[in-house]
Amino acid sequence: MEFQKENTFIKGRLKSVTYACKGMFKLIRTEHSIMVQISLGILMTVLGFYLKISQTEWLFQTLAIGLVLSIEGLNTAIEKVADFIHPDYHKKIGFIKDIAAGAVFFAALTAISIGLIIYIPKFI
Repeated sequence: MEFQKENTFIKGRLKSVTYACKGMFKLIRTEHSIMVQISLGILMTVLGFYLKISQTEWLFQTLAIGLVLSIEGLNTAIEKVADFIHPDYHKKIGFIKDIAAGAVFFAALTAISIGLIIYIPKFI
């Protein structure tokens, strides 16, 4: 299959959205880490409705969920490319994959902090 660039702006954008949706569904169907993060995102969304968090709290919670899912997706892409380039264990590939996982960890810590700031006062 040969990639052909669309000549019109709208057709090109629609193709881009189609590819993005395919990628999103592939992540959700195949990656356990994304499945876990989506489950946590759904749980926090249900909790937000139950505890009636404010509009500002919704903004921060939505941003945190999106941040973690986005970075997790990038981490998965980096891991897949690294495994494609060098399928066997290699010290430098391991280093790259560890850094990508560290980025997810930063995003997760940020999301946890936001969640604690939003929800601890609701339970106290």
